[in-house]
Amino acid sequence: MLVKVYSSTFRGIEATLISIEVHISQGIRFFIVGLADHSIRESQQRIESALTNNGYAWPHYRVVINLAPADIRKEGSHFDLPLAIGILAASGQLDTSLLEKYMALGELSLDGGLAPVRGVLPMVLLARKLGFLGVLVPLGNAAEASMVEGIKVIPVSNLTEAASFINGNLEAGHAKAKLKTGRIQAENPYSSDFSEVKGQELVKRAMMIAAAGRHHILLIGSPGSGKSMISRRLPTILPPMSLEESLETTVIHSVAGKVGSERGIIRARPFRTPHHSISNIAMIGGGSSPQPGEISMAHNGVLFLDELPEFRRHVLEVLRQPLEEQEIHVSRASYRVIYPSDFMLVAAMNPCPCGYYTHPDRECSCGPGIIRRYLSRISGPLLDRIDMHVEVAPVPFEKLSTIDCAEDSKNMRERVISARKIQSERFGRIKGVQFNAGMGSALRNQHCVLDRGGQTILRTATERLGLSVRAYDRILKLARTIADLEESEKILTEHVAEAINYRNLDREGWSG
Repeated sequence: MLVKVYSSTFRGIEATLISIEVHISQGIRFFIVGLADHSIRESQQRIESALTNNGYAWPHYRVVINLAPADIRKEGSHFDLPLAIGILAASGQLDTSLLEKYMALGELSLDGGLAPVRGVLPMVLLARKLGFLGVLVPLGNAAEASMVEGIKVIPVSNLTEAASFINGNLEAGHAKAKLKTGRIQAENPYSSDFSEVKGQELVKRAMMIAAAGRHHILLIGSPGSGKSMISRRLPTILPPMSLEESLETTVIHSVAGKVGSERGIIRARPFRTPHHSISNIAMIGGGSSPQPGEISMAHNGVLFLDELPEFRRHVLEVLRQPLEEQEIHVSRASYRVIYPSDFMLVAAMNPCPCGYYTHPDRECSCGPGIIRRYLSRISGPLLDRIDMHVEVAPVPFEKLSTIDCAEDSKNMRERVISARKIQSERFGRIKGVQFNAGMGSALRNQHCVLDRGGQTILRTATERLGLSVRAYDRILKLARTIADLEESEKILTEHVAEAINYRNLDREGWSG
């Protein structure tokens, strides 16, 4: 007997429909064809044990399973459940009338229980797009799958429940009742606030400007000056994610298997903090079983690189393309995938190996050559792509000991949201541009017009600092953001001057 069961796989973050054809005939062999990986080929032992332990019979015949289309590599243990359903249906132990209406996903344990799998959200989105009535998913993936409206999500905890639903003995209402237990109603991920930062008003303003225009920022200062503390509070002033951004982010985390059984849609902007020992594959994604890297996990959020010069140079250099194009192309001999990587880069570093080159009180023990080699670990092209370079000075005791409250994240966030609203109205009809940092040359010429004073000061800075064309472009965009924060329609001279001050590391000696 021949039956078809439907499941899915994904390449990058895009899901692809997989038709599982099961044919049982005379013989005793078991075959899986169609470019299946090891986890799928090993599924026979899991499925056979699960069937036996749940009162079903393993067919003692020749079983041939084809995963179509045959030219796409299939990976993942989520094929266990549809394979088991197909074998039961082909051997006459299940009704076949619902097989073409539902997609199935899930990893089987030997006792028939279903374990959560990764990539459920893009697969459910595909099922809705293709017109399936519903999807059978493990109970641990129920919260994630339920984020997709317009399709039935049938959470099941074991093979018996899945078979009962296919036979019409398990009501969809019973499954929905289970589904409610997996949802969360609210999420408050921020336990810190900018009001806890004493002093550093200029740096806090720089962070607010960066958040308002989605600009990349680098903080340079001696140890203990507050670089990491300030950077980790950046998410508290970013605007809340839209529904579209939340879905995009959740899809990426779903493919990486990072959503979790109790978590539905991701509401908080990601804040990724990879260690400086990270490899370039872990940073950009890929591998033998392709998965998103840190830059894609930070999509719609923040990628924080602490101790920037300690990262290996080839790891930092792979950031160049995604910083410009907001996506990363991963090409290998057996596959080619595209991962979105529209993130905000925040980096922190010491000015020298000992950390006290710019300290006002402590003496630096590093020689000029040592400092130059340390700073040259960050290439000029990468530094040129970072919009803002801000020096962080140590906070004096008088400000540390004060009990006066500094500006809190709530007020800063309101100002950021107001500036973002101005940008939204400015770029509302332009596809692919939402922030000032994303303006192309044509938009920059249209919206970043300077008066005579602004042109003069920018020309002087360009000549004295030897700014590149990219640095010139980013100064204009930065000045536009500063004007938006001040609710000024025109870019004034003081806006240009402030933007130039945030590029002072373009001086010779800092770019390596």
